[in-house]
Amino acid sequence: MSSIDWAVLIFTLVAVVVYGVWIGRGQKSNASYLKADSKMPWYIVLLGIMATQASAITFLSAPGQAYTDGMRFVQYYFGLPLAMIVICITFIPIFQRLNVYTAYEYLENRFDKKTRVLTSLLFLFSRGLSTGISIYAPSIILASVLNWNIYLTNVLTGGILLIYTYVGGAKAIAHTQKLQFLIILGTMAFAGYLLIQDMPGGIGFKDALYLAGKSGKLNVITTEFDWKDKYNLWSGLIGGFFLALSYFGTDQSQVGRYITAKDNTNAKMGLLLNGLVKIPMQFAILLIGALLFAFFSLKPAPVYFNERSYQSLKDTQPQQAAAFEKEHRDLQAKFNAESKEILKLKETNSPQLTRAVQDFKNIQTQVKELHGRVEEAINQSNSNAEKTDTNYIFLYFVKNTLPIGMTGLLFAVIFLASWGSISAALNSLAACSLKDVHLIFSKEMPDELTELKYSRLHTLAWGIFSIGIAMFATQMGSLIEAVNVLGSLFYGPILGIFLVAFYFKKINGANVFVSAILSEITVIAVYQFDIVSFLWLNVIGAAAVILFSAVGLLFDRKLV
Repeated sequence: MSSIDWAVLIFTLVAVVVYGVWIGRGQKSNASYLKADSKMPWYIVLLGIMATQASAITFLSAPGQAYTDGMRFVQYYFGLPLAMIVICITFIPIFQRLNVYTAYEYLENRFDKKTRVLTSLLFLFSRGLSTGISIYAPSIILASVLNWNIYLTNVLTGGILLIYTYVGGAKAIAHTQKLQFLIILGTMAFAGYLLIQDMPGGIGFKDALYLAGKSGKLNVITTEFDWKDKYNLWSGLIGGFFLALSYFGTDQSQVGRYITAKDNTNAKMGLLLNGLVKIPMQFAILLIGALLFAFFSLKPAPVYFNERSYQSLKDTQPQQAAAFEKEHRDLQAKFNAESKEILKLKETNSPQLTRAVQDFKNIQTQVKELHGRVEEAINQSNSNAEKTDTNYIFLYFVKNTLPIGMTGLLFAVIFLASWGSISAALNSLAACSLKDVHLIFSKEMPDELTELKYSRLHTLAWGIFSIGIAMFATQMGSLIEAVNVLGSLFYGPILGIFLVAFYFKKINGANVFVSAILSEITVIAVYQFDIVSFLWLNVIGAAAVILFSAVGLLFDRKLV
Protein backbone atom coordinates (compact mmCIF):
# COMPACT_ATOMS: atom_id res chain seq x y z
CA MET A 1 0.00 0.00 0.00
CA SER A 2 1.03 3.61 -0.53
CA SER A 3 1.87 5.98 2.32
CA ILE A 4 -1.47 7.75 1.74
CA ASP A 5 -3.35 4.46 2.13
CA TRP A 6 -1.49 3.74 5.36
CA ALA A 7 -2.29 7.24 6.64
CA VAL A 8 -6.02 6.79 5.85
CA LEU A 9 -6.09 3.32 7.44
CA ILE A 10 -4.27 4.32 10.64
CA PHE A 11 -6.13 7.62 11.07
CA THR A 12 -9.55 5.95 10.67
CA LEU A 13 -8.78 3.17 13.14
CA VAL A 14 -7.16 5.44 15.74
CA ALA A 15 -10.06 7.91 15.49
CA VAL A 16 -12.60 5.16 16.22
CA VAL A 17 -10.61 3.79 19.18
CA VAL A 18 -10.18 7.28 20.69
CA TYR A 19 -13.87 8.04 20.14
CA GLY A 20 -14.85 4.75 21.80
CA VAL A 21 -12.66 5.40 24.85
CA TRP A 22 -13.94 8.98 25.13
CA ILE A 23 -17.66 8.18 24.77
CA GLY A 24 -17.41 5.28 27.24
CA ARG A 25 -15.52 7.12 29.94
CA GLY A 26 -16.78 7.36 33.51
CA GLN A 27 -18.38 3.91 33.85
CA LYS A 28 -19.47 3.43 37.47
CA SER A 29 -21.89 0.51 37.39
CA ASN A 30 -22.77 -2.67 35.52
CA ALA A 31 -26.06 -1.13 34.35
CA SER A 32 -23.98 1.35 32.38
CA TYR A 33 -21.16 -1.01 31.39
CA LEU A 34 -23.31 -3.93 30.23
CA LYS A 35 -26.60 -2.21 29.22
CA ALA A 36 -25.66 1.44 28.51
CA ASP A 37 -28.25 2.40 31.17
CA SER A 38 -30.98 1.27 28.71
CA LYS A 39 -31.15 4.73 27.08
CA MET A 40 -30.45 3.99 23.40
CA PRO A 41 -32.88 5.34 20.73
CA TRP A 42 -34.16 3.08 17.93
CA TYR A 43 -31.65 4.18 15.28
CA ILE A 44 -28.72 3.34 17.56
CA VAL A 45 -30.37 -0.03 18.26
CA LEU A 46 -30.82 -0.62 14.51
CA LEU A 47 -27.23 0.24 13.63
CA GLY A 48 -25.97 -1.80 16.59
CA ILE A 49 -27.94 -4.89 15.54
CA MET A 50 -26.77 -4.61 11.93
CA ALA A 51 -23.15 -3.87 12.88
CA THR A 52 -23.10 -6.83 15.26
CA GLN A 53 -24.36 -9.17 12.55
CA ALA A 54 -22.44 -7.64 9.62
CA SER A 55 -18.88 -8.40 10.70
CA ALA A 56 -15.72 -8.27 8.62
CA ILE A 57 -16.69 -11.76 7.49
CA THR A 58 -19.70 -10.25 5.69
CA PHE A 59 -17.65 -7.71 3.75
CA LEU A 60 -14.58 -9.87 3.19
CA SER A 61 -16.04 -13.32 2.59
CA ALA A 62 -19.51 -12.67 1.10
CA PRO A 63 -18.21 -11.30 -2.25
CA GLY A 64 -15.95 -14.35 -2.49
CA GLN A 65 -18.90 -16.60 -1.67
CA ALA A 66 -20.86 -15.09 -4.60
CA TYR A 67 -17.79 -15.28 -6.86
CA THR A 68 -17.44 -19.03 -6.29
CA ASP A 69 -21.04 -20.18 -5.66
CA GLY A 70 -23.27 -17.41 -6.99
CA MET A 71 -25.78 -15.24 -5.15
CA ARG A 72 -27.97 -18.03 -3.82
CA PHE A 73 -26.52 -17.43 -0.35
CA VAL A 74 -28.96 -14.49 -0.04
CA GLN A 75 -31.78 -17.04 0.41
CA TYR A 76 -30.25 -17.74 3.82
CA TYR A 77 -31.85 -14.43 4.96
CA PHE A 78 -35.36 -14.98 3.59
CA GLY A 79 -36.73 -16.12 6.94
CA LEU A 80 -35.32 -13.06 8.73
CA PRO A 81 -38.29 -10.62 8.45
CA LEU A 82 -40.72 -13.25 9.77
CA ALA A 83 -38.42 -13.97 12.70
CA MET A 84 -38.25 -10.25 13.55
CA ILE A 85 -42.05 -10.11 13.82
CA VAL A 86 -42.19 -13.11 16.18
CA ILE A 87 -39.41 -11.68 18.37
CA CYS A 88 -41.17 -8.30 18.61
CA ILE A 89 -44.42 -9.97 19.65
CA THR A 90 -43.03 -12.47 22.16
CA PHE A 91 -39.37 -11.99 23.12
CA ILE A 92 -38.87 -8.24 23.52
CA PRO A 93 -41.84 -7.54 25.84
CA ILE A 94 -40.68 -10.28 28.24
CA PHE A 95 -37.04 -9.15 28.30
CA GLN A 96 -38.01 -5.51 28.73
CA ARG A 97 -40.54 -6.24 31.47
CA LEU A 98 -38.07 -8.30 33.50
CA ASN A 99 -35.27 -5.73 32.92
CA VAL A 100 -32.77 -8.53 32.35
CA TYR A 101 -29.02 -8.22 31.76
CA THR A 102 -29.00 -11.45 29.72
CA ALA A 103 -31.66 -13.41 27.87
CA TYR A 104 -30.96 -16.42 30.08
CA GLU A 105 -32.04 -14.73 33.31
CA TYR A 106 -35.61 -15.33 32.21
CA LEU A 107 -35.00 -19.09 32.11
CA GLU A 108 -34.23 -19.22 35.83
CA ASN A 109 -37.57 -17.52 36.57
CA ARG A 110 -39.40 -19.88 34.22
CA PHE A 111 -37.50 -23.12 34.95
CA ASP A 112 -34.51 -23.31 37.31
CA LYS A 113 -30.85 -22.38 37.72
CA LYS A 114 -29.41 -25.44 35.98
CA THR A 115 -31.43 -24.77 32.81
CA ARG A 116 -30.26 -21.15 32.84
CA VAL A 117 -26.64 -22.21 33.26
CA LEU A 118 -26.86 -24.93 30.57
CA THR A 119 -28.35 -22.54 28.01
CA SER A 120 -25.79 -19.91 28.89
CA LEU A 121 -22.94 -22.40 28.46
CA LEU A 122 -24.24 -23.42 25.03
CA PHE A 123 -24.25 -19.76 24.05
CA LEU A 124 -20.82 -19.06 25.54
CA PHE A 125 -19.25 -21.96 23.70
CA SER A 126 -20.77 -21.16 20.29
CA ARG A 127 -20.31 -17.37 20.50
CA GLY A 128 -16.78 -17.67 21.89
CA LEU A 129 -15.75 -19.84 18.92
CA SER A 130 -17.52 -17.56 16.41
CA THR A 131 -15.83 -14.48 17.84
CA GLY A 132 -12.45 -16.11 17.32
CA ILE A 133 -13.31 -16.64 13.64
CA SER A 134 -14.40 -12.99 13.41
CA ILE A 135 -11.00 -11.87 14.71
CA TYR A 136 -9.29 -14.02 12.09
CA ALA A 137 -11.11 -12.28 9.19
CA PRO A 138 -9.45 -8.84 9.44
CA SER A 139 -6.18 -10.50 10.45
CA ILE A 140 -6.07 -11.84 6.90
CA ILE A 141 -5.74 -8.25 5.66
CA LEU A 142 -2.77 -7.39 7.84
CA ALA A 143 -1.07 -10.68 6.99
CA SER A 144 -1.64 -10.10 3.28
CA VAL A 145 -0.66 -6.42 3.16
CA LEU A 146 2.34 -6.60 5.48
CA ASN A 147 3.34 -10.17 4.63
CA TRP A 148 3.31 -10.87 8.36
CA ASN A 149 2.59 -14.13 10.11
CA ILE A 150 -1.19 -14.65 10.53
CA TYR A 151 -0.75 -15.54 14.22
CA LEU A 152 0.90 -12.21 14.95
CA THR A 153 -1.85 -10.27 13.16
CA ASN A 154 -4.50 -12.19 15.14
CA VAL A 155 -2.98 -10.87 18.37
CA LEU A 156 -2.70 -7.34 16.99
CA THR A 157 -6.24 -7.23 15.58
CA GLY A 158 -7.88 -8.66 18.70
CA GLY A 159 -5.76 -6.58 21.06
CA ILE A 160 -6.59 -3.18 19.56
CA LEU A 161 -10.37 -3.53 19.80
CA LEU A 162 -10.08 -4.73 23.39
CA ILE A 163 -8.97 -1.21 24.38
CA TYR A 164 -12.33 0.57 24.01
CA THR A 165 -14.40 -2.57 24.69
CA TYR A 166 -12.63 -3.08 28.03
CA VAL A 167 -12.83 0.59 29.01
CA GLY A 168 -16.16 1.76 27.63
CA GLY A 169 -18.52 -1.23 27.69
CA ALA A 170 -21.96 -1.20 26.02
CA LYS A 171 -22.15 2.59 25.66
CA ALA A 172 -18.84 2.79 23.80
CA ILE A 173 -19.84 -0.18 21.64
CA ALA A 174 -23.23 1.30 20.71
CA HIS A 175 -21.85 4.67 19.66
CA THR A 176 -18.77 3.35 17.86
CA GLN A 177 -21.00 0.86 15.98
CA LYS A 178 -23.08 3.80 14.76
CA LEU A 179 -19.97 5.53 13.40
CA GLN A 180 -18.46 2.31 12.05
CA PHE A 181 -21.55 1.19 10.19
CA LEU A 182 -22.15 4.54 8.49
CA ILE A 183 -18.53 4.55 7.25
CA ILE A 184 -18.90 0.93 6.13
CA LEU A 185 -22.08 1.45 4.08
CA GLY A 186 -20.73 4.54 2.35
CA THR A 187 -17.40 2.96 1.49
CA MET A 188 -18.85 -0.34 0.22
CA ALA A 189 -21.28 1.57 -2.01
CA PHE A 190 -18.37 3.57 -3.43
CA ALA A 191 -16.33 0.37 -3.93
CA GLY A 192 -19.23 -1.09 -5.95
CA TYR A 193 -19.36 2.07 -8.06
CA LEU A 194 -15.60 1.91 -8.73
CA LEU A 195 -15.90 -1.77 -9.68
CA ILE A 196 -18.33 -0.85 -12.46
CA GLN A 197 -16.23 2.12 -13.55
CA ASP A 198 -13.08 -0.04 -13.77
CA MET A 199 -14.64 -2.76 -15.93
CA PRO A 200 -12.19 -3.55 -18.77
CA GLY A 201 -12.95 -2.26 -22.26
CA GLY A 202 -15.56 0.24 -21.15
CA ILE A 203 -18.04 -2.52 -20.25
CA GLY A 204 -21.09 -1.12 -18.44
CA PHE A 205 -23.27 -2.37 -15.60
CA LYS A 206 -25.76 -4.17 -17.88
CA ASP A 207 -23.03 -6.02 -19.77
CA ALA A 208 -21.38 -7.05 -16.50
CA LEU A 209 -24.72 -8.37 -15.21
CA TYR A 210 -25.24 -10.23 -18.49
CA LEU A 211 -21.88 -12.00 -18.15
CA ALA A 212 -22.52 -12.78 -14.47
CA GLY A 213 -25.89 -14.22 -15.44
CA LYS A 214 -24.46 -16.43 -18.19
CA SER A 215 -21.87 -17.74 -15.73
CA GLY A 216 -24.63 -18.78 -13.29
CA LYS A 217 -23.64 -16.28 -10.60
CA LEU A 218 -27.04 -14.52 -10.45
CA ASN A 219 -28.78 -17.62 -9.09
CA VAL A 220 -30.68 -15.66 -6.43
CA ILE A 221 -33.67 -18.03 -6.18
CA THR A 222 -33.26 -21.82 -6.15
CA THR A 223 -36.67 -23.50 -5.87
CA GLU A 224 -35.66 -27.17 -6.04
CA PHE A 225 -36.09 -28.88 -2.68
CA ASP A 226 -33.01 -30.80 -1.53
CA TRP A 227 -32.24 -31.62 2.10
CA LYS A 228 -28.51 -31.46 1.42
CA ASP A 229 -28.51 -28.26 -0.65
CA LYS A 230 -27.21 -25.54 1.66
CA TYR A 231 -28.96 -22.59 0.01
CA ASN A 232 -32.40 -22.82 -1.58
CA LEU A 233 -35.74 -21.11 -1.10
CA TRP A 234 -37.02 -23.69 1.38
CA SER A 235 -33.94 -23.98 3.56
CA GLY A 236 -33.79 -20.16 3.60
CA LEU A 237 -37.43 -19.61 4.54
CA ILE A 238 -37.73 -22.42 7.08
CA GLY A 239 -34.18 -23.07 8.29
CA GLY A 240 -33.29 -19.39 8.00
CA PHE A 241 -36.39 -18.45 10.01
CA PHE A 242 -35.39 -20.73 12.89
CA LEU A 243 -31.76 -19.60 12.75
CA ALA A 244 -32.76 -15.90 12.76
CA LEU A 245 -35.29 -16.52 15.53
CA SER A 246 -32.60 -18.10 17.67
CA TYR A 247 -29.85 -15.62 16.76
CA PHE A 248 -31.84 -12.43 17.28
CA GLY A 249 -34.14 -13.80 19.99
CA THR A 250 -31.78 -15.82 22.21
CA ASP A 251 -28.16 -14.94 21.30
CA GLN A 252 -26.94 -12.47 23.92
CA SER A 253 -24.78 -10.62 21.35
CA GLN A 254 -28.03 -9.51 19.68
CA VAL A 255 -30.31 -9.42 22.72
CA GLY A 256 -27.68 -7.20 24.34
CA ARG A 257 -28.17 -4.63 21.55
CA TYR A 258 -31.93 -4.17 21.91
CA ILE A 259 -32.17 -4.41 25.71
CA THR A 260 -30.13 -1.17 25.70
CA ALA A 261 -33.14 0.54 24.08
CA LYS A 262 -34.98 3.10 26.17
CA ASP A 263 -38.32 1.29 25.81
CA ASN A 264 -40.30 -1.41 23.99
CA THR A 265 -41.12 0.78 21.01
CA ASN A 266 -37.50 1.73 20.29
CA ALA A 267 -36.36 -1.89 20.65
CA LYS A 268 -39.07 -3.14 18.24
CA MET A 269 -38.44 -0.41 15.67
CA GLY A 270 -34.72 -1.19 15.60
CA LEU A 271 -35.34 -4.91 15.16
CA LEU A 272 -38.11 -4.63 12.55
CA LEU A 273 -36.12 -2.20 10.41
CA ASN A 274 -33.19 -4.61 10.56
CA GLY A 275 -35.47 -7.28 9.08
CA LEU A 276 -36.36 -4.97 6.20
CA VAL A 277 -32.87 -3.63 5.48
CA LYS A 278 -30.74 -6.77 5.88
CA ILE A 279 -31.85 -8.65 2.73
CA PRO A 280 -31.22 -5.79 0.25
CA MET A 281 -27.92 -4.98 1.97
CA GLN A 282 -26.74 -8.58 1.73
CA PHE A 283 -27.99 -8.76 -1.87
CA ALA A 284 -25.86 -5.73 -2.75
CA ILE A 285 -22.74 -7.19 -1.12
CA LEU A 286 -23.20 -10.51 -2.92
CA LEU A 287 -23.82 -8.63 -6.17
CA ILE A 288 -20.33 -7.15 -5.81
CA GLY A 289 -19.00 -10.73 -5.84
CA ALA A 290 -21.00 -11.61 -8.97
CA LEU A 291 -19.73 -8.46 -10.69
CA LEU A 292 -16.19 -9.37 -9.65
CA PHE A 293 -16.62 -12.60 -11.59
CA ALA A 294 -17.62 -10.58 -14.66
CA PHE A 295 -14.62 -8.31 -14.05
CA PHE A 296 -12.19 -11.25 -14.06
CA SER A 297 -13.97 -12.77 -17.06
CA LEU A 298 -12.74 -9.81 -19.09
CA LYS A 299 -9.20 -9.49 -17.73
CA PRO A 300 -6.64 -12.00 -16.43
CA ALA A 301 -7.31 -13.31 -12.93
CA PRO A 302 -4.52 -14.73 -10.75
CA VAL A 303 -3.88 -18.46 -10.57
CA TYR A 304 -4.81 -18.27 -6.89
CA PHE A 305 -6.19 -15.23 -5.06
CA ASN A 306 -4.27 -15.92 -1.85
CA GLU A 307 -0.94 -14.72 -3.19
CA ARG A 308 1.01 -15.61 -0.06
CA SER A 309 -0.13 -19.25 -0.11
CA TYR A 310 0.59 -19.52 -3.83
CA GLN A 311 4.07 -18.06 -3.33
CA SER A 312 4.70 -20.86 -0.84
CA LEU A 313 3.85 -23.39 -3.57
CA LYS A 314 6.19 -21.61 -6.02
CA ASP A 315 9.00 -21.76 -3.48
CA THR A 316 8.57 -25.46 -2.69
CA GLN A 317 7.28 -26.81 -6.04
CA PRO A 318 8.53 -24.42 -8.76
CA GLN A 319 8.05 -26.82 -11.69
CA GLN A 320 4.49 -27.69 -10.68
CA ALA A 321 3.68 -24.00 -10.17
CA ALA A 322 5.12 -23.16 -13.61
CA ALA A 323 2.94 -25.83 -15.23
CA PHE A 324 -0.12 -24.47 -13.42
CA GLU A 325 0.66 -20.95 -14.61
CA LYS A 326 1.04 -21.97 -18.25
CA GLU A 327 -2.25 -23.89 -18.21
CA HIS A 328 -3.92 -20.98 -16.43
CA ARG A 329 -2.67 -18.39 -18.96
CA ASP A 330 -4.01 -20.44 -21.87
CA LEU A 331 -7.40 -20.99 -20.24
CA GLN A 332 -7.68 -17.38 -19.11
CA ALA A 333 -6.94 -16.08 -22.62
CA LYS A 334 -9.73 -18.30 -24.03
CA PHE A 335 -12.07 -17.31 -21.20
CA ASN A 336 -11.51 -13.58 -21.76
CA ALA A 337 -11.97 -14.02 -25.54
CA GLU A 338 -15.25 -15.95 -25.12
CA SER A 339 -16.54 -13.30 -22.67
CA LYS A 340 -15.97 -10.57 -25.24
CA GLU A 341 -17.53 -12.72 -27.97
CA ILE A 342 -20.69 -13.20 -25.87
CA LEU A 343 -21.02 -9.45 -25.30
CA LYS A 344 -20.55 -8.82 -29.01
CA LEU A 345 -23.31 -11.31 -29.92
CA LYS A 346 -25.67 -10.73 -26.99
CA GLU A 347 -28.25 -8.76 -28.98
CA THR A 348 -28.35 -11.26 -31.87
CA ASN A 349 -29.92 -14.32 -30.19
CA SER A 350 -28.18 -16.37 -32.88
CA PRO A 351 -26.77 -19.92 -32.96
CA GLN A 352 -23.32 -18.34 -32.66
CA LEU A 353 -24.35 -16.83 -29.31
CA THR A 354 -25.56 -20.23 -28.08
CA ARG A 355 -22.23 -21.82 -29.05
CA ALA A 356 -20.26 -18.97 -27.49
CA VAL A 357 -22.18 -19.32 -24.19
CA GLN A 358 -21.59 -23.07 -24.17
CA ASP A 359 -17.86 -22.60 -24.84
CA PHE A 360 -17.80 -19.94 -22.10
CA LYS A 361 -19.32 -22.38 -19.59
CA ASN A 362 -16.99 -25.21 -20.64
CA ILE A 363 -13.91 -23.03 -20.12
CA GLN A 364 -15.37 -21.79 -16.81
CA THR A 365 -15.58 -25.44 -15.68
CA GLN A 366 -11.97 -26.05 -16.76
CA VAL A 367 -10.78 -22.95 -14.87
CA LYS A 368 -12.63 -24.15 -11.76
CA GLU A 369 -11.09 -27.62 -12.08
CA LEU A 370 -7.60 -26.12 -12.44
CA HIS A 371 -8.22 -23.94 -9.38
CA GLY A 372 -9.15 -27.06 -7.42
CA ARG A 373 -5.87 -28.74 -8.39
CA VAL A 374 -3.87 -25.65 -7.42
CA GLU A 375 -5.67 -25.51 -4.07
CA GLU A 376 -5.03 -29.18 -3.41
CA ALA A 377 -1.33 -28.78 -4.24
CA ILE A 378 -1.03 -25.78 -1.90
CA ASN A 379 -2.69 -27.62 0.98
CA GLN A 380 -0.48 -30.68 0.42
CA SER A 381 2.73 -28.64 0.33
CA ASN A 382 1.85 -26.41 3.29
CA SER A 383 -0.21 -27.76 6.18
CA ASN A 384 -0.58 -24.24 7.63
CA ALA A 385 -2.11 -22.77 4.47
CA GLU A 386 -5.70 -21.52 4.52
CA LYS A 387 -8.07 -24.13 3.14
CA THR A 388 -9.39 -21.96 0.27
CA ASP A 389 -8.81 -18.53 -1.26
CA THR A 390 -12.50 -17.52 -1.11
CA ASN A 391 -11.78 -14.91 1.57
CA TYR A 392 -9.06 -13.30 -0.58
CA ILE A 393 -11.00 -12.61 -3.80
CA PHE A 394 -12.40 -9.21 -2.84
CA LEU A 395 -9.16 -8.41 -1.01
CA TYR A 396 -7.17 -9.05 -4.21
CA PHE A 397 -9.41 -6.67 -6.15
CA VAL A 398 -9.02 -3.98 -3.50
CA LYS A 399 -5.22 -4.26 -3.38
CA ASN A 400 -4.67 -4.32 -7.14
CA THR A 401 -7.42 -2.10 -8.57
CA LEU A 402 -8.73 0.64 -6.28
CA PRO A 403 -7.15 4.13 -6.35
CA ILE A 404 -4.74 5.48 -3.73
CA GLY A 405 -6.52 6.40 -0.50
CA MET A 406 -9.56 4.27 -1.30
CA THR A 407 -7.58 1.07 -0.66
CA GLY A 408 -6.63 2.22 2.83
CA LEU A 409 -10.20 3.28 3.58
CA LEU A 410 -11.66 -0.04 2.44
CA PHE A 411 -9.17 -1.96 4.55
CA ALA A 412 -10.19 0.27 7.47
CA VAL A 413 -13.84 -0.59 6.75
CA ILE A 414 -13.14 -4.30 7.09
CA PHE A 415 -11.42 -3.66 10.42
CA LEU A 416 -14.32 -1.48 11.60
CA ALA A 417 -16.86 -4.12 10.64
CA SER A 418 -14.86 -6.66 12.59
CA TRP A 419 -14.57 -4.43 15.62
CA GLY A 420 -18.30 -3.66 15.61
CA SER A 421 -19.31 -7.30 15.79
CA ILE A 422 -16.46 -8.53 18.01
CA SER A 423 -16.81 -5.78 20.61
CA ALA A 424 -20.54 -6.54 20.93
CA ALA A 425 -19.77 -10.25 21.17
CA LEU A 426 -17.17 -9.71 23.91
CA ASN A 427 -19.62 -7.51 25.83
CA SER A 428 -22.32 -10.18 25.58
CA LEU A 429 -19.92 -12.98 26.54
CA ALA A 430 -18.79 -10.99 29.59
CA ALA A 431 -22.38 -10.24 30.63
CA CYS A 432 -23.38 -13.85 30.22
CA SER A 433 -20.41 -15.49 31.95
CA LEU A 434 -20.61 -12.99 34.83
CA LYS A 435 -24.37 -12.93 35.39
CA ASP A 436 -25.30 -16.49 34.39
CA VAL A 437 -22.30 -18.43 35.70
CA HIS A 438 -19.92 -16.48 37.96
CA LEU A 439 -22.45 -14.71 40.19
CA ILE A 440 -24.77 -17.71 40.33
CA PHE A 441 -22.03 -19.81 41.93
CA SER A 442 -20.60 -16.93 43.97
CA LYS A 443 -21.19 -17.13 47.72
CA GLU A 444 -21.31 -13.35 48.15
CA MET A 445 -22.93 -10.68 46.01
CA PRO A 446 -20.29 -8.01 45.18
CA ASP A 447 -20.95 -4.29 45.40
CA GLU A 448 -21.38 -2.21 42.20
CA LEU A 449 -17.72 -1.25 41.77
CA THR A 450 -16.50 -4.80 42.39
CA GLU A 451 -19.05 -6.16 39.94
CA LEU A 452 -17.91 -3.60 37.35
CA LYS A 453 -14.33 -4.77 37.88
CA TYR A 454 -15.44 -8.37 37.34
CA SER A 455 -17.23 -7.37 34.13
CA ARG A 456 -14.04 -5.85 32.75
CA LEU A 457 -12.01 -8.93 33.74
CA HIS A 458 -14.53 -11.18 32.00
CA THR A 459 -14.30 -8.98 28.90
CA LEU A 460 -10.51 -9.28 28.95
CA ALA A 461 -10.65 -13.05 29.46
CA TRP A 462 -13.02 -13.57 26.52
CA GLY A 463 -10.86 -11.33 24.36
CA ILE A 464 -7.82 -13.52 25.07
CA PHE A 465 -9.88 -16.70 24.51
CA SER A 466 -11.17 -15.44 21.13
CA ILE A 467 -7.66 -14.50 19.98
CA GLY A 468 -6.61 -18.05 20.87
CA ILE A 469 -9.46 -19.50 18.77
CA ALA A 470 -8.46 -17.27 15.84
CA MET A 471 -5.15 -19.15 15.73
CA PHE A 472 -7.02 -22.29 14.62
CA ALA A 473 -9.30 -20.66 12.00
CA THR A 474 -7.02 -21.16 8.99
CA GLN A 475 -8.62 -24.45 7.96
CA MET A 476 -12.27 -23.35 7.97
CA GLY A 477 -12.66 -22.35 4.31
CA SER A 478 -15.29 -19.70 3.61
CA LEU A 479 -15.55 -17.79 6.89
CA ILE A 480 -19.12 -16.59 6.36
CA GLU A 481 -20.22 -20.19 5.92
CA ALA A 482 -18.08 -21.49 8.81
CA VAL A 483 -19.64 -19.03 11.27
CA ASN A 484 -23.18 -19.96 10.23
CA VAL A 485 -22.48 -23.70 10.39
CA LEU A 486 -21.02 -23.28 13.87
CA GLY A 487 -24.04 -21.27 15.04
CA SER A 488 -26.44 -23.85 13.62
CA LEU A 489 -24.92 -26.56 15.79
CA PHE A 490 -26.13 -24.78 18.94
CA TYR A 491 -28.88 -22.30 18.03
CA GLY A 492 -31.60 -24.93 17.53
CA PRO A 493 -31.50 -26.37 21.07
CA ILE A 494 -31.16 -22.88 22.59
CA LEU A 495 -34.21 -21.70 20.63
CA GLY A 496 -36.12 -24.85 21.59
CA ILE A 497 -35.58 -24.09 25.29
CA PHE A 498 -37.04 -20.60 24.87
CA LEU A 499 -39.98 -21.82 22.76
CA VAL A 500 -40.88 -24.32 25.47
CA ALA A 501 -40.52 -21.56 28.08
CA PHE A 502 -42.83 -19.18 26.17
CA TYR A 503 -45.48 -21.51 24.80
CA PHE A 504 -45.56 -24.75 26.85
CA LYS A 505 -46.34 -23.66 30.38
CA LYS A 506 -46.86 -27.18 31.80
CA ILE A 507 -43.31 -28.37 31.05
CA ASN A 508 -40.91 -28.02 34.01
CA GLY A 509 -37.20 -27.29 34.30
CA ALA A 510 -35.98 -30.86 34.91
CA ASN A 511 -37.79 -32.00 31.79
CA VAL A 512 -36.48 -29.30 29.47
CA PHE A 513 -32.94 -29.64 30.88
CA VAL A 514 -32.71 -33.29 29.83
CA SER A 515 -34.46 -32.55 26.54
CA ALA A 516 -31.93 -29.82 25.69
CA ILE A 517 -29.00 -32.20 26.25
CA LEU A 518 -30.63 -34.92 24.12
CA SER A 519 -31.42 -32.34 21.44
CA GLU A 520 -27.80 -31.13 21.28
CA ILE A 521 -26.58 -34.72 20.93
CA THR A 522 -29.12 -35.24 18.12
CA VAL A 523 -27.99 -32.13 16.24
CA ILE A 524 -24.31 -33.07 16.46
CA ALA A 525 -25.09 -36.62 15.27
CA VAL A 526 -27.13 -35.35 12.29
CA TYR A 527 -24.33 -32.98 11.35
CA GLN A 528 -21.62 -35.61 11.82
CA PHE A 529 -23.38 -38.06 9.50
CA ASP A 530 -24.12 -35.30 6.95
CA ILE A 531 -27.83 -36.13 6.76
CA VAL A 532 -29.07 -32.60 5.91
CA SER A 533 -27.56 -29.20 5.10
CA PHE A 534 -26.63 -27.01 8.06
CA LEU A 535 -29.63 -24.61 7.99
CA TRP A 536 -31.98 -27.51 8.78
CA LEU A 537 -30.03 -28.19 12.00
CA ASN A 538 -31.74 -25.15 13.53
CA VAL A 539 -35.18 -26.64 12.84
CA ILE A 540 -34.14 -30.08 14.07
CA GLY A 541 -32.60 -28.73 17.29
CA ALA A 542 -35.62 -26.61 18.22
CA ALA A 543 -38.14 -29.32 17.28
CA ALA A 544 -36.18 -31.97 19.20
CA VAL A 545 -36.31 -29.98 22.46
CA ILE A 546 -40.08 -29.56 22.10
CA LEU A 547 -40.58 -33.22 21.16
CA PHE A 548 -38.40 -34.64 23.95
CA SER A 549 -40.05 -32.27 26.46
CA ALA A 550 -43.52 -33.35 25.34
CA VAL A 551 -42.58 -37.04 25.64
CA GLY A 552 -41.13 -36.36 29.10
CA LEU A 553 -44.33 -34.61 30.16
CA LEU A 554 -46.44 -37.57 29.04
CA PHE A 555 -44.11 -39.95 30.87
CA ASP A 556 -44.37 -37.87 34.07
CA ARG A 557 -48.16 -37.92 33.86
CA LYS A 558 -48.20 -41.71 33.51
CA LEU A 559 -46.05 -42.05 36.62
CA VAL A 560 -48.52 -39.88 38.52
